[in-house]
Amino acid sequence: MFRISQYMQELAHPAPLGPKRNPPGPVVIWNLVRRCNLTCKHCYSISADKDFPGELTTDEVFAVMDDLKAFHVPVLILSGGEPLLRPDIYDIAQRAKEMGFYVGLSSNGTLIDERNIDRIAAIGFDYVGVSLDGIKDTHDRFRRKEGAYDASLQGIRLCRDKGIKVGIRFTLTQDNAQDLPGLLQLMEDERLDKFYLSHLNYAGRGNKNRKDDVVHQTTRLAMDMLFDTCWRYQQQGQHKEFVTGNNDADGVYLLFWIRKHFPKMETHMRAKLAQWGGNSSGVNIANIDNLGNVHPDTFWWNYTLGNVKERPFSEIWPDTTDPLMAGLKASPRQVKGRCGACGYFDICGGNTRVRAYQLTGDAWQEDPACYLSDEEIGVTESHERLTVTPYVPLRFKSFSLF
Repeated sequence: MFRISQYMQELAHPAPLGPKRNPPGPVVIWNLVRRCNLTCKHCYSISADKDFPGELTTDEVFAVMDDLKAFHVPVLILSGGEPLLRPDIYDIAQRAKEMGFYVGLSSNGTLIDERNIDRIAAIGFDYVGVSLDGIKDTHDRFRRKEGAYDASLQGIRLCRDKGIKVGIRFTLTQDNAQDLPGLLQLMEDERLDKFYLSHLNYAGRGNKNRKDDVVHQTTRLAMDMLFDTCWRYQQQGQHKEFVTGNNDADGVYLLFWIRKHFPKMETHMRAKLAQWGGNSSGVNIANIDNLGNVHPDTFWWNYTLGNVKERPFSEIWPDTTDPLMAGLKASPRQVKGRCGACGYFDICGGNTRVRAYQLTGDAWQEDPACYLSDEEIGVTESHERLTVTPYVPLRFKSFSLF
């Protein structure tokens, strides 16, 4: 996840480059249930409105939570399917909060209504993210259900009015990119806290719709819009979060945006971005699916590292006898092609490995969704590295923006 707002804050109020602080454990995105009341076009879990056998019982979920806490996992994102379709979701969420986890709920929003909003509010979720694929007709078409947009928006409003931190989750494709301005305006009009843009990843139902992925130019325009919008809020003193996911080239593209608008800040910001380091699948991001299978992230459902019914997560996650985990945890990762030759590898970290795997069968090939040109990242067609603006660690000094 790339936190745009954090770097806009750094632009406005630069701070010294301190030591890198690694999280105590991975963020765990937990698909507690596969059942969903919708059949979204880009669903990575390929959910359906039916029960799936073999899902973890409440007691099994609680036992896993105990292990995750002992392993110093700081964050649980409760997802699905639609997590509100799991009868024990409130018990699971309440226990997670009592254990001290940061607890997020990832929902399609259609099942948040007047009957359960008080119970949702009582849990004290740290964040509720509701997926919108566009404004009304676009969203309903993507969700394959008329009225889904109105129901999701009502769920968002109920959360907001109860004081719950709530935001929009948007997966960008060629078929809905035109709705991005409208969604950003919706965020403004509805006084929402957070906007998360996910680039389409080649997994699940998204893999079958790979031809609909945004062209690179559209991606760049969308990122420019996010950067400009986030900077405007920063200048106005309004705290709204903007984050992106599933394309770590966003960090490099932000550096290019900074080079254009604030050239005196480029060296400082490159140091900050390099400290972030890009993709962290298999390191700081983990996934547990509805059956208890552990994956390097939510888009690696076709690659299982182990199952929490058979072996504790705390033993599965650090085990580098698995070749994929050994490669993901290597620093630096040994990637090929233009990713390996990229002059900004220190920022991006080689981007999202699952896309390379889906297209080539080799997780270490270049990421096909990098939207930066060879010239921009300093490589030739034969993937030789050229000279780019060097990263030079610097001592902090005062900067002024203009």
